[in-house]
Amino acid sequence: MRKILALALLLGCGGQGLSAAEEITVPSGQPVTFIDVIHDAPGPDGLTYRFRFLAPEIARAKRKISTDQAADDMTALCNSYAVGQMSNVGPVPSQIVISLSDRVVPFGEPDPDATQYFQAYHIDNGACVWDGF
Repeated sequence: MRKILALALLLGCGGQGLSAAEEITVPSGQPVTFIDVIHDAPGPDGLTYRFRFLAPEIARAKRKISTDQAADDMTALCNSYAVGQMSNVGPVPSQIVISLSDRVVPFGEPDPDATQYFQAYHIDNGACVWDGF
């Protein structure tokens, strides 16, 4: 089911979705690409969509992007990408989680060598509002 939802997001409505290799513009200018979206693991408040993105420049060993820049990028991804996908994925979730990872990590599996950032949001009047964990 997860692969079907990811494919639906990639195809998008009217062919306007992003391919997995297409770079997404973010405020920091770092190269970011869409990995997938997870929707079958509920969050603390119910239906949650987790949009996962690859962002190699957050890697600890070669960090070019600060945590503040990464936070700004995640908010931008929520507003410019995730909110736009809501009509393609179904009901509006109670929470959206945006994650950046320096490498592809299978969902729910630990990888101590990976650098990953997560931000949670809810949608209010069509915009993402940060939910502190």
